[in-house]
Amino acid sequence: MKQEAQTLLSIVTEEEPVIIEDWLKESRIGEQRRRTVQGEAVELLHALRDGLRAGADPAMFEDERWSGVARALEQLSSSRVAQGQNAGDTSMFVLAFKRPLLSASQRRLGNDSAQLIDTVWQISSLVDKMAAHTVLTYQRTREAVIKRQHHELLELSTPVVKLWAGVLAVPMIGTLDSSRTQVVMETLLQKIVETESSLAIIDITGVPTVDTLVAQHLLKTVSAIRLMGADCIISGIRPQIAQTIVHLGIDLEGISTKATLADALALALQRTGYRIVRGE
Repeated sequence: MKQEAQTLLSIVTEEEPVIIEDWLKESRIGEQRRRTVQGEAVELLHALRDGLRAGADPAMFEDERWSGVARALEQLSSSRVAQGQNAGDTSMFVLAFKRPLLSASQRRLGNDSAQLIDTVWQISSLVDKMAAHTVLTYQRTREAVIKRQHHELLELSTPVVKLWAGVLAVPMIGTLDSSRTQVVMETLLQKIVETESSLAIIDITGVPTVDTLVAQHLLKTVSAIRLMGADCIISGIRPQIAQTIVHLGIDLEGISTKATLADALALALQRTGYRIVRGE
């Protein structure tokens, strides 16, 4: 182990209470969050100590022996994402670790300027890399959260509703793209199996425009429904959409279309053998 690493190990081992206290002061943590943040600081300090004991080089953060520190930083980032804090706040908390370590080095090596400079450089380099790793982990965690929320919103925005025995409906609202079509298809096909439905109504009243790509997505969904042994009706064909479909030369032959969801439901009931009679 290099002399600088040995010195840093002695500092974090022998001066832990002072370093933790100075770290919290440097981070300007309020009393309400002090206990939680103190636990995070202690965990990170212990991971750093274990890495140094294992012989990890402070200049080589990619070393496998720093994996404990990396995990502690990842847990810190995930916790901060859940609390709604940003990457800058998380990074600043890690960078605040630098000053207590430098102060401890100054107290210990004040009379040895050469070793002090080397130790300061090792501390600065290591903490900077820890902060960079925190930001990277924060971004990955945030992206995963956004991706999960996007998928959940897709599922919520494309509900499959049972209108009648054997009749399902999918009200489409907004732009219909490839990812959304896949969610609609998977959800609808699963619901057809679960409810043993023979008809599905796809209502595009809330779809602002229909172009060639949207039409292809609709045709793929209809084809998948028919492969399951069910039939499909497309409702919400407004005059503007009808003109666009004709202008683009999109072939909807063999697919039943209706102007409104009510008309589509009436046709679906008729196909399933029901007859609507107005009461007296």
